[in-house]
Amino acid sequence: MKKLLWLLYQPYKWCIFAPLVGIFTMICGVSAVVLAFTVNDKVGSYMGVVWARLISYITPMWLTVTGRENIDKQRSYVIVSNHQSQYDIMALYGWLGVDFKWVMKIELRKVPFLGIACEKLGHIYIDRSRSHKALESINAAKKKISGGTSVLFFPEGTRSKTTEMLIFRKGAFNMALDLDIPILPVTIEGTRKILPTETINLFPGHARMRIHPPVDIAPYRNRDLAELMDDVRAIIHSALD
Repeated sequence: MKKLLWLLYQPYKWCIFAPLVGIFTMICGVSAVVLAFTVNDKVGSYMGVVWARLISYITPMWLTVTGRENIDKQRSYVIVSNHQSQYDIMALYGWLGVDFKWVMKIELRKVPFLGIACEKLGHIYIDRSRSHKALESINAAKKKISGGTSVLFFPEGTRSKTTEMLIFRKGAFNMALDLDIPILPVTIEGTRKILPTETINLFPGHARMRIHPPVDIAPYRNRDLAELMDDVRAIIHSALD
């Protein structure tokens, strides 16, 4: 039955879904840049929410969100999430409900409309092939994180090709300690079945996003950074089946 449904979905994916994604990306990207220049980048960022939700609706992806009560919208956080699929971006952008800046790989700057929109909205591109450039980008990002604006990392660095989480990188945790702001762990599950890594095998499905209580970084100041990374990773992993 699933094989039959997958076959029936293919004409919709190529003839309706794909053209609509291009149209929505162009309209929302241009609108975001215009709003960022004429009003401010926070208002422009709302177009990202619109874009993510539109793409989720036409897939369709059904998302269940829990833990919203753990967010104080007046505070800034270093948000860290596991990474299973490109649809993690739709879930976080569309339904997290926090003003944040992405930390994303420099290759995404080349995506038409989306790349320029993210740059103008203050998101942070990281060139992981050049360590000194990556460090400069992280230092520039620190200036943007205040007054309820947060920063979001996928600390695995890339999408996991299996259900297992990858080893975390240090950037997010060093930033939390440097800025003295809490870490907000987020677990996303189910997006890998909607769009598996490095494929175009898109298929509708249900995903879940769990927002955990913030982690106070004060107790970790005089301890090994690995302890903080391991504890946060364990929190995120605890909500995975």
